[in-house]
Amino acid sequence: MAVLSERLEIPLFPLSTVLYPGGRMRLRIFERRYLDMVRECARGDSGFGICLILEGHETGMPALPAVTGTHARIIDFHTGDDGLLGLAIEGDRRFRVTRTRANDSGLLHGEVSWLPDEPVQAVPVEFALLQTILERLIESMPGDSGAGRWHGVPRSRYDDAGWVGFRLAELLPLKPDEHQCMLELDDPLQRLAELQNILPRFQKG
Repeated sequence: MAVLSERLEIPLFPLSTVLYPGGRMRLRIFERRYLDMVRECARGDSGFGICLILEGHETGMPALPAVTGTHARIIDFHTGDDGLLGLAIEGDRRFRVTRTRANDSGLLHGEVSWLPDEPVQAVPVEFALLQTILERLIESMPGDSGAGRWHGVPRSRYDDAGWVGFRLAELLPLKPDEHQCMLELDDPLQRLAELQNILPRFQKG
């Protein structure tokens, strides 16, 4: 896996799900360590890393995060009816964690290297079915959902193998390790091939 040389330390938020570049997610924040993290991110106009949990839980003791994750930026926040802080986040760049540490509150920080952006590649004709499935999935989503914002996107987006692969990966009910595999793949065409191999599992008998 190719890695860029730039390194920095960012706070990590281990979750039981995967965030993809360009994907959106809603979070409910109630632990003090993550409230402090959000405050610091808002103050410094910075983001944090989302990593799949390999061992442990989302609450309590620091969990063991996957090595590859996605940097997230806060795009909206609100206070819910239950009084908890709600966030809307969007993934931008993938990273690889080279070292982690936990501060006194239990918040994980990771030294990360940015992974290169994927090359833009056209969707080969053998994956045309994936384009159709993605379009139908997006059309079926409510307009106020994360995927609903893709309603009416230019047709050119469906010709981008990277965009199609990431959007399908986040919408299909994959297993956590499959989600992580899709994130870690560097080749958009290989990701489409993997997704196409998985599709028969979701077909009705």
